[in-house]
This record gives sequence, C-alpha cells and structure tokens, in this order.
Amino acid sequence: MEDPTGIAALAKILPPDLGADEEIDWTAAEARWGTRFPRDYMAFMSVYGAGSFDEVGILMPLPKEYIQWDPGTFKEETENARGTWEMLEGQEGLDIDPDHILAWGITSGPDILCWLTTDPDPDQWPVLVCGRHTRDDFTLFACGMVEFLRKLLLDEHDPYPLSIGLRDVSPRYVHWLEEQRRWKAELDPYSGEPRPADQ
Repeated sequence: MEDPTGIAALAKILPPDLGADEEIDWTAAEARWGTRFPRDYMAFMSVYGAGSFDEVGILMPLPKEYIQWDPGTFKEETENARGTWEMLEGQEGLDIDPDHILAWGITSGPDILCWLTTDPDPDQWPVLVCGRHTRDDFTLFACGMVEFLRKLLLDEHDPYPLSIGLRDVSPRYVHWLEEQRRWKAELDPYSGEPRPADQ
C-alpha cells in the first residue's frame, strides 16, 4: 500500500526508534499560524516528533515545557528567514512574498529549512532553504519536507542544499526530550554513551 507521506521510505534510512509522538494540538497550531499543515509534516510529528540528527533540527509549531533548553518552534526561525529575505532584498529568479516563508527546521550551518506556502494546498508546498554558506542565499526544492530529508540523507539533491555535510553513515534521530534527558545524565545525545568530561 502506497504511503503518501513518505514516512515509511524515510524510516528505512532514518530509524524512528528514538522518536516520539509530539501529540501536537493541530487545531491550536492551525489557529496560531493561520493555515493547515502538510500531511507529511503531521505524520513526521506523530512518528519522530521534534528533534535532530546530524546537526539538522526539526521544529514544532507550538511551544512546550522543557527540562533543559527550549527545543525551538517555528516562530524565531520564521522571523529570521523572512528578515534575511528582506535584508537581501530578495533573490533574482525567485518571486517570493516573505509572508509565505514558514520555517520548519534548522542546521548548525546555520541554515533555515522552510516551506514556501503560496499554494493553498499545504501538500504542494515546496521546501525553501535559506542557506548561510550555500551557492545561493535561497534555494527552492520541488518536494515536501519528508522527501527533502530522505533525498538529503541519500545525497540526491542537486544542488546540495546545506552549508554543512552530514557526518554519519547511519544517522540517528533523537527526540528533543530524549536528547535533553541524556544530556542531563551526562550522556552523548546520539550514542547514549558517557559524554567526555570536556563537553
């Protein structure tokens, strides 16, 4: 049976065993942002939740209580991406209203991973990368968020979308709450092994 969200294909290369259902109140999230969300992102939040892998972080739409540090929501990075577009006065070849830029992820690059929300159907939103050290400041990718991540992990994007290279052959996705629990227990957030004393 075909999976329209692409989660099953992503799970083959990014195991969700350290993910968790974020239990997003989608009605509240839609009220906050004035839009529905793509089905693949909603599925991702129910399987993986917010968290990170290989210095790529996935954000949630609404804030939550946390135990160590704020895991981050769309708000700050959306403001950063829109502000960057306005500061650079756009980019040749792209006709974008910055109000249609909505961030869903970040990297340590620091790049901002966004949707371009012009289409009234959220499942048709392409990914827009606001890159720090990429060839162009803004690059559009004609795929959804989950497909973007799958192709990123398989190195199938042209051009390569990020300012950072991915380190691990077998990446581990770690839910933000598990990451914070491990950090508090002085464990490496990805391996779960004791953290070196200088970290």
